[in-house]
Amino acid sequence: MGKRSRKRLTDGEPRAGASTRAERDAARRRRAEAAAAPETSRRDRTRRDDRPPAPWGSFPLTEIVVFLAIVCLISAFFFHGDRSRTLLAGGAALGSLGGLELVIREHFAGFKSHSTMLATAAAIVTMVVLVLVAHPIAIWIVLGAGIAVFGVCFHLLRQAFKKRSGGVGFR
Repeated sequence: MGKRSRKRLTDGEPRAGASTRAERDAARRRRAEAAAAPETSRRDRTRRDDRPPAPWGSFPLTEIVVFLAIVCLISAFFFHGDRSRTLLAGGAALGSLGGLELVIREHFAGFKSHSTMLATAAAIVTMVVLVLVAHPIAIWIVLGAGIAVFGVCFHLLRQAFKKRSGGVGFR
């Protein structure tokens, strides 16, 4: 027969640090109530509660766009040739738009600074347009224009975020 763990009494009193079952139950109830009570500090709130709402309400447009991007990217592996490249480019474009929408919404609501990402997107669009419009163009001109657009956009986007966030440059 195995030994059972019991609290030993020393001189008729429980040993130091021992607690009764009623004390343990009361402490357990207090911990459960504290965990169930709503927290009011900013740090304890979930980040999802602070996010700015979408302009189209509760319709999951961003999630649908990202899902379509995933479908396009996966289906690109089942085709060959031009169709595969088209699906791959379309999936990448849809995924980028889905993420970019959320980034724009968070940045201009003052929730989180995405100055770098937005400035990079503007620089990439500038470089793509330059290559498509003036096809035989030197690469250093395209890169220079991209760097210039990035710098200007980064500065302007950082200033816009500071206005909306109450003077904070980043979060």
